[in-house]
Amino acid sequence: MIKNPFKDEIYLRRTHPHTPDLRDEYFRDQTKIIHSLPFRRLKHKTQVFFAPNNDHICTRIEHVLHVATIAATICRGLNKSGNWELSEDMAYAIGLGHDIGHAPFGHEGERAIDACLRPHRFLHELNSYRVVEHLANYGEGLNLTFAVKDGIICHCGEDFANNRLRPANKPNDLEQITGRNQMPSTYEGCIVRLSDKIAYLGRDIEDAIKADLITTADIPRHVREEIGTSNGEIINTLTLDLINHSKDRDCIGFSDDKFGLISELRTFNYERIYHNEQMRQRKETIDKCIRDLFDYFRVIFKRYGFDYDAYAQEGKQTARGFANYMKSMKNVYREDPSQIDTVIADYIAGMTDSFALGVMEDVILPNSIKFFS
Repeated sequence: MIKNPFKDEIYLRRTHPHTPDLRDEYFRDQTKIIHSLPFRRLKHKTQVFFAPNNDHICTRIEHVLHVATIAATICRGLNKSGNWELSEDMAYAIGLGHDIGHAPFGHEGERAIDACLRPHRFLHELNSYRVVEHLANYGEGLNLTFAVKDGIICHCGEDFANNRLRPANKPNDLEQITGRNQMPSTYEGCIVRLSDKIAYLGRDIEDAIKADLITTADIPRHVREEIGTSNGEIINTLTLDLINHSKDRDCIGFSDDKFGLISELRTFNYERIYHNEQMRQRKETIDKCIRDLFDYFRVIFKRYGFDYDAYAQEGKQTARGFANYMKSMKNVYREDPSQIDTVIADYIAGMTDSFALGVMEDVILPNSIKFFS
């Protein structure tokens, strides 16, 4: 029987003691994530196409639900093979929370915040952990299990170099992770890492077709024939392939044939969708939007510091909102001026697409002058 390498008490460990109830611990994590404010905001955050005016275009909340259900299905399929012992609830919880710290405007927003923070880094995997452990609930965090937090911070779905995933050799020190190369401490975390690919490759194609960036005929013929063209076909083909290829092994991975097709489909998506000229123009807009917001918050912080009431002098709702955010998070930032770029990054990363655009409009447009007769 193949199961996780470490003791249950390691995986179930929480930062703060809590009283158990009738829920399974990983199911309890699911409810903690679902009821959190950062999770709710995912419904207005970009997957690929930002601020879409079409209700059928994928948003970040739909993406995490896809990942959660795919990961739980893979666990169920491997358990039914008789060779594996995996937690569907753990995998589902990791899937729900894996992008909870994603920036507005998808990966372009992530890269824009990262550029503003250099030499420090902003990676959505690390920020998702930061959100659930340090920022949610006004600095109290969600108090999730180690296994779920570990899967969240190690979920990188952009890694196409590794197709045979096994858990880390020892439990990860989550506070010391600074990049995307660390493997999760659980097989469920490994499954989410691959489920992320399954979830976004096909859905991004469907959305790009709706946006008239590509047609179905543009997809390489052998890719169409082998794994499908619709999101449902691609999810079904790749999920079954992963289960069948992993059920008699001690690692999680696709068959070599399907992994090659996945890599080819990824290349197609980058060339025809993510680097499309229309997307490039949007990227330039997003970069400028994030840079301008960073500069604005730096300027008003230099002017008012931690005198929260003074921000009202700006006459802009954005200034007051930023002051209210800092005030509500005093227990996290400790009113340390050296952390201001981190404060700004946390604030912008928590915005939805529509809120960020509204903030940008508020910052750019001059205050109206009131005339009295």
